[in-house]
Amino acid sequence: MKELETRYLEKLSELYPTIAKASKEIINLQAILNLPKGTEHFLTDIHGEYEAFSHVLKNGSGSVRHKIEDVFGNTMGTKDKQMLATLIYYPKEKMNQVKRQEENMEEWYKIMLYRLIKVCKNAASKYTRSKVRKALPEDYAYIIEELITERADISDKEDYYNSIVKTIIEIGSAEDFIVAMCKLIQRLVVDHLHILGDIYDRGPGPHLIMDELMRYHSVDVQWGNHDMLWMGAAAGQRACIANVIWNCARYGNLDILEEGYGINLLPLATFALSTYKDDPCECFKLKGNKEYGSSEMLLNVRMYKAVTVLLFKLEGQTIMRRPEFEMEDRLLLNHIDYETGTIKIDGEIYQLLDKSFPTIDPADPYALTEEEADVIDRLEHVFVNCEKLQQHMHFLLSKGSLYKVYNNNLLFHGCVPLNEDGSLKTVYVYGKPYKGKSLYRILESYVRKGFHAIDPEDRERGKDIMWYIWLGKNSPLFGKEKMATLERQLLDDPKVQDEKKNPYYKWIENEAVADRIMDEFGLEQDCRRIVNGHVPVKSKDGESPIKCNGKVLVIDGGFSKAYQKATGIAGYTLIYNSHGLYLTAHEPFESTDYAITNESDIHSTSINVKEVLDRKLVRDTDNGKEIIQLIQDLQKLLKAYRTGQIVERI
Repeated sequence: MKELETRYLEKLSELYPTIAKASKEIINLQAILNLPKGTEHFLTDIHGEYEAFSHVLKNGSGSVRHKIEDVFGNTMGTKDKQMLATLIYYPKEKMNQVKRQEENMEEWYKIMLYRLIKVCKNAASKYTRSKVRKALPEDYAYIIEELITERADISDKEDYYNSIVKTIIEIGSAEDFIVAMCKLIQRLVVDHLHILGDIYDRGPGPHLIMDELMRYHSVDVQWGNHDMLWMGAAAGQRACIANVIWNCARYGNLDILEEGYGINLLPLATFALSTYKDDPCECFKLKGNKEYGSSEMLLNVRMYKAVTVLLFKLEGQTIMRRPEFEMEDRLLLNHIDYETGTIKIDGEIYQLLDKSFPTIDPADPYALTEEEADVIDRLEHVFVNCEKLQQHMHFLLSKGSLYKVYNNNLLFHGCVPLNEDGSLKTVYVYGKPYKGKSLYRILESYVRKGFHAIDPEDRERGKDIMWYIWLGKNSPLFGKEKMATLERQLLDDPKVQDEKKNPYYKWIENEAVADRIMDEFGLEQDCRRIVNGHVPVKSKDGESPIKCNGKVLVIDGGFSKAYQKATGIAGYTLIYNSHGLYLTAHEPFESTDYAITNESDIHSTSINVKEVLDRKLVRDTDNGKEIIQLIQDLQKLLKAYRTGQIVERI
């Protein structure tokens, strides 16, 4: 052990080769420990709603407005504060609007620059100069650093700072400089972003959200079941591919695939037009408000039906290939009487809404026709070889996980599978039992194998696990007994369409159960909580996102427009800063143009979850613990230098 420690200290000495440099770093790290903790921003269940997501990201769920209030308080009117906030969110767009109305733009630029400098100074005050410097835009780094480090009590420098602002305006750089300042403020108000799953499906812009996340300065992702579906499709799991296309077709979002990712759907379109050319596809109407011409609508609903049948077949093949998934009850095609157009479920006979299935062989209902096999072969090829899709999915692999413990918060998307009595449920994964934390870890290992395993069988198991995580009855991300796709698509009876939730959702108000889960994942006893999404909180019915006396926060409030009628709001987000935790309820986002023109925001109400008397410092965080450990290691290095155990590298 002593030899191992010496080897470690020798490696550390490569970074800090002298007593002076090691001492300087200890002083620097000790100072960092006493800074306020950075602001964490939590979002979940974005479901492709790019414009609303982008707006919430820009405003930091109200964090920018709080900074403006901190700086200006009662010295600035509400209208001016709204205008300044909108400028920070959308600097280019707002300035274009102002130029059409404002007569003296030079004076306007001057006022805005001074206001932005003040807000920026406030936002930067909780960070070291080194960290702020790294965040500065390259073109204006020196000038911004000079302006935001100005001290008000040094009067002889007033002319110097005024001269900088004046020169910026005179040389025509005011607009570029304002844009740079606004983006810096956005960057500084949030230190770290958590995405608790379901970036994909329903809304039209998941690919744009992924581009935004890949540019973000500090982010982690807890995979949602919809994200897992796209990961499975990118890995080449055929049932996942069919599900991805089915979801896009259902919500009228096939252009996500065709234009967003460049995935060619012509083989599916050609097959659908040929196979269902005289079929009105009455029970395959699209969701959402997208407007289509009659011929385009017919093409879309026929593609929707074609991929639905393909989906039923490919899922059936997966279930039969993996009996260990214990999903034989979802093999429904063989329970259809194709002559009478009925299906038998749990001993009862139901009439199908659609009786035309020309590609299904009643004697072998899960067999693909030659044309269907060709379509899925070609689709698998384009999904696996789509460069942009692979980049996005590998970003999710590198920044994501099934769960995360961060600053004593347990973050995950769906639920921890429980038995009816509230105990951790044992789930078998490829013949071996797992529960709680071990279940999450084994499932995540198979997800990664689905992309990276050298052994072909391990890779196939990983790909099929991704499909199981999407809709399996014991999947922690799905959290329901079944996904009633066929029943909702082809039957009109709520009894068979019901998707019973895992007992987790019944027990999550029980403190003993919540504590048991947090113990299982290794959270410390004090100030700990679970944060998750997946099931929308119905605020209009009086449901609260704060569960179990604040030990559990369910922050899916309906970011997706598809949920907003049921929830009554447009989602919850969570802010955890040095003063405490705050939930923000959002109003529906109309459009970016509306927000700019009307200087409106979608931040409606804030809920104080927990306010601390003493500000949380860096030393109180996970990062602080790592810094404390590094300080201890550096102190050992100093001792080794001073005792001659290790020689300075002068």
